[in-house]
Amino acid sequence: MKIFFLGDIVGKSGRKSVVENLKDIIQKKKIDFVIVNGENAADQGVGITEEISNDLFNSGVDVITTGNHVWDQKETIDHIERETRLLRPENLLKNSPGKGFGIYESKNGYKVGVLNLMGNVFMKKCDDVFEVATMFKNKYKLQEDFDFLVVDFHGEITSEKMAMGHFFDGKATLVVGTHTHIPTNDVRVLINGTAYQTDAGMCGDYDSVIGMNKKNSLNRFLKKDSTKHFPAEGNATLSGLIVECNIDNGLAYKAEPFIYGGELIK
Repeated sequence: MKIFFLGDIVGKSGRKSVVENLKDIIQKKKIDFVIVNGENAADQGVGITEEISNDLFNSGVDVITTGNHVWDQKETIDHIERETRLLRPENLLKNSPGKGFGIYESKNGYKVGVLNLMGNVFMKKCDDVFEVATMFKNKYKLQEDFDFLVVDFHGEITSEKMAMGHFFDGKATLVVGTHTHIPTNDVRVLINGTAYQTDAGMCGDYDSVIGMNKKNSLNRFLKKDSTKHFPAEGNATLSGLIVECNIDNGLAYKAEPFIYGGELIK
């Protein structure tokens, strides 16, 4: 069983690369299940639309996770109620539209649970992520409720992400961080069998400032004239990881980073 996770898709450049390349990657790498974080996929670099979601699903994506920008395209408030493959963080404030967890069927017939969480440190206000994660672990069990479990932890700081990885070690197939857009060099399988990466990076143009136009971003830091952030539009790099899993226990036995195209491959 192979699970493929791609980090935050940023703007047109990231979308284009995913849509154009994903089917070939699935075939060549023999991927069984694909998850992408799509919270920056819209043209503006924030949020996601129904049309974009459908384009990603048609390209081979099984589930789309999100984060703090989930509502930046207002149509998502209605769309997420209808589209069960589009998740928002489970620990958003009570009565938020949509769901933060779902169980899906992989191409080879296994049940894959996907849990979307968001950190509390330097992020938008949401419920205590470790309390929500504890309730989840008490309610759901790997190999009982699903064959595999992937946790997308959308957060700002490394320590919070690493703590969540250890919290789920042996209870999830993969815990992967998103949000900071730069891939970390710590892909590994933890002691009890959970694959882990602090941040999967982004699918976007790395000749940028975390996917945004570098000139405009610099002007903002230098307090010069600038406009609202907008995505860079050069060739995108696809960034994420591939996890090979044991069908007998739902845990990982191999995890490797995935980097394809653009500025990071030269």
